[in-house]
Amino acid sequence: MPRGLRRVSDRVGCEQLERSPDLLVVESGQRARKGPGGGAWRLTDDVEAELASDASGRQRAEQLGGARRVRVTGEAQREPDLRPAAGQPGLDALPLPYEAHGPQHKLSLVAKVEGKRGTLSNERLRVFMREMLLIRHFEEKVEERFRAGELPGFLHVAIGQEGVAVGVCQAMEDGDVFASTHRAHGHTLARGTHPNEVMAELYGKLEGCSHGYGGSMHLYDVERGNLGANAVVGGGLPAIVGAALSFKLRGEPRVAVAFFGDGATNIGTFHEALNLAQVWQVPAVFVLENNHYAESTPAAQQLPITDLEKRAVAYGMHSAKVDGQDVEAVHRSAKRALDYARSGKGPVFLVCETYRLVGHYVGDPQVYRPKGEQQELRETQDPITKLRDKLGLLDDEFEALDQEAREIAEASVEFAKAGTDPKPEDALKNVYA
Repeated sequence: MPRGLRRVSDRVGCEQLERSPDLLVVESGQRARKGPGGGAWRLTDDVEAELASDASGRQRAEQLGGARRVRVTGEAQREPDLRPAAGQPGLDALPLPYEAHGPQHKLSLVAKVEGKRGTLSNERLRVFMREMLLIRHFEEKVEERFRAGELPGFLHVAIGQEGVAVGVCQAMEDGDVFASTHRAHGHTLARGTHPNEVMAELYGKLEGCSHGYGGSMHLYDVERGNLGANAVVGGGLPAIVGAALSFKLRGEPRVAVAFFGDGATNIGTFHEALNLAQVWQVPAVFVLENNHYAESTPAAQQLPITDLEKRAVAYGMHSAKVDGQDVEAVHRSAKRALDYARSGKGPVFLVCETYRLVGHYVGDPQVYRPKGEQQELRETQDPITKLRDKLGLLDDEFEALDQEAREIAEASVEFAKAGTDPKPEDALKNVYA
């Protein structure tokens, strides 16, 4: 979809669901207000903020402050394709309502200059800081609400891995797609899905990005290239090879990105996916988030090698390794990998050395960690602290950014709580197998 345009449509595109409230307005720290209404929903944004564009010109102001308005408009309409081919505007695409979303917004121009000289401005790095703080406070709020008994199922947060999510997703372009893991909140937020929609999904509401069908481990947002998170370890790898193959066959300058962990490099689909991707020379980037634990199993107990970049050697695949706690370095490496794949040279295996500063799941006692390891990592390997030091942010500057992200996360909870519960009879709708 062209920059500066957003597709306004019902994302289920199939069977009609129960209507959400007619109008919800959520200010930071203010409960959403319900109104009358009934029928399928779709989203429009009415947001004003000081900063509104990320690396690809994608709308981000809604996460940087201000109210968000969600309207109910009309009946659900069947759509055969949720996303037009790259470079082709959808028939129902509408211009976003403020200047910051335009393709000539200053951050879009800055991004083009930075891409040529290989450096990032402080302004751009502050955007990265905002994104990482948003993910951090969103996930801390998720932990809090889960422990309070408000969220069903299991939850897996990626606190400590924000640099990988933001660095890679900010390097992607409109039209690129990705598949995530059971630890998907960060990728989804970093790619542009509104935190209200993500939190509503965790609460099982119709306003969620998967309309309440998926929950934490099955976040989808096709409009923003999110082909889905997956509770199966490495489950997204084959789908990404397929997506990349389709881009190649259609001659589209798009790249498919797969996120996965070090434990996934031991399963069959990992090797099958990399093998086929290299044989077919598809435009794919395989992003390994190496946090050194396969759930609760340390790397030394489940990996025969310590340098996981060597996984690519068997396939003759181009590879790179980067410090995943340095968001600027991740962005630089991801941009190079994406450009390499987009140019038709074949897939790339990108190893991001990162650290999970929390347990595998919320409530994990972490008895498998050496004593004192977690505290040491928090003191030395926090990507937010590293970026703060690089920017030289004063206490009041950092506190302002931190409070901004905290308020957005809190507002997302209020939005979710005010959302629409699905009806039991809708449970089997849109099931195809």
